[in-house]
Amino acid sequence: MFNELIAAIDLGSNSFRLQVGRIVNDQIYPLDGLKESVRLAAGLSPEKYLDSSAQTRGTMALSRFRERLAGFKPAQVRAVATNTLRVAKNAPEFLIRAEAALGFPIEVIAGREEARLIYIGVAHSLADPQRQQLVVDIGGGSTEFVIGRAFEPLQLESLYMGCVSFSLRYFPDGRLDRRGFQEADLAAQRELQTIALPFAEVGWELAVGSSGTAKSLSDILRGNGYTDGRITLAGLEKLRTALIKAVRLDALSLSGIKADRLPVLPGGLAIMIAVLKAFKLKEMVFSEGALRLGVLYDLLGRYHHDDLRDATVEAFATRYRVDRRQADRVADTAAFLFGQLDPMAAEEDNLDLRYLRWAALLHEVGISVAHSGYHKHSAYILGNADMPGFSRMDQGRLARLVLAHRGKLSRIASLDPASSDWLLIICLRLAVGFHRARDARERPPVGIERKGSGFALVADKAWLDALPLTAATLADEVAQWSALGHPLTVSARAGFALTA
Repeated sequence: MFNELIAAIDLGSNSFRLQVGRIVNDQIYPLDGLKESVRLAAGLSPEKYLDSSAQTRGTMALSRFRERLAGFKPAQVRAVATNTLRVAKNAPEFLIRAEAALGFPIEVIAGREEARLIYIGVAHSLADPQRQQLVVDIGGGSTEFVIGRAFEPLQLESLYMGCVSFSLRYFPDGRLDRRGFQEADLAAQRELQTIALPFAEVGWELAVGSSGTAKSLSDILRGNGYTDGRITLAGLEKLRTALIKAVRLDALSLSGIKADRLPVLPGGLAIMIAVLKAFKLKEMVFSEGALRLGVLYDLLGRYHHDDLRDATVEAFATRYRVDRRQADRVADTAAFLFGQLDPMAAEEDNLDLRYLRWAALLHEVGISVAHSGYHKHSAYILGNADMPGFSRMDQGRLARLVLAHRGKLSRIASLDPASSDWLLIICLRLAVGFHRARDARERPPVGIERKGSGFALVADKAWLDALPLTAATLADEVAQWSALGHPLTVSARAGFALTA
């Protein structure tokens, strides 16, 4: 029996949430949860900059979460950020402060990755996940849509509309009127037009709402006798009428609404009405499962070496028709070199080694676009495609490694000199060079070690003398690495053989 604590942090556009769970027999039992109403999206300027007040609210919330996470190891915690930090131009600066406050890394995840994790959370909370279900999650800055069966999503989408952004735009200063709801409805319908038909073609048996907006609406509908808690169009229209009659949010008198949800109620309501109309839904039920639970189950998969990222890499290698024998040769040699540079590489699940292998397996995906400059195409694909299991920063790292595997190193000269990526890059570049002939050549008889801020490589003299193209490639590498301040020296020794 596996019994361990894990934690998920959701840096949402409206609220920051922490969920602690206990793993027992491959099931996660919620143990503790914290919620902070940060309203991060409310601090986003029209120019997409996050203001200082919102940043302060966020870092203060994360510092309180840090106290609860005392004693947790990095492998037990996963923190993900959603739409506001996807679009904020100064998100990198805020994330430095946020990670310092939390004490753990924070991943900014793409919209479809957010949708996938939401679905996993919902599916694990449904009584009968075998039915095909539509899941709608209205967040603060975006709304995620998923159709899935059992624990597998079949259709994923994320739209840039959320309860915070819509409340600020169409109901400024808490003003409630018919015109605001009409404009919000039209805006939501325009967004929904792009996905309504494709989703209808896939179909579903059950519609499920998750997260704060759906829960709040369900509670209000039940508390005021509009429905029994099910979310219906008739019930939502009654609620909209009550809001319009109140004229202002601060004059609203309804049962079931929490104070922290009140400022974002009209925007969330307008979006939900548009969703029910666009998808022709008779009703929607609420599920407690959400992003946090999905992150916990995804983390559980990584604990059991069932990491979705490995499956994604395999799928990409197949989709882009990667020459798998060549990719495996490069990956094997790159890992062999990295093992000499980093004594921790032999540890199970060494993350740097995993990134190196992923980059080696995918470094040629860009050939599917064009052979000329294929490394640039590869980097673009890996940096911009939907890659389930990978955060945006994960993809950015993969793209950087792949971009740097050939050509000018000056493209990445701004990389932190202390970054471990330099080790991965030199291993990948050398491995690609050693296997340029694309033949069944064995692992090269070479050794490499760190030398100050640079590297020293030694090769068997007879082997190198027989390979003038490889020798020329190494000479070019010496020039490039020296220009970057990470000098590489290459020497040949008769009868050299690595003894480790």
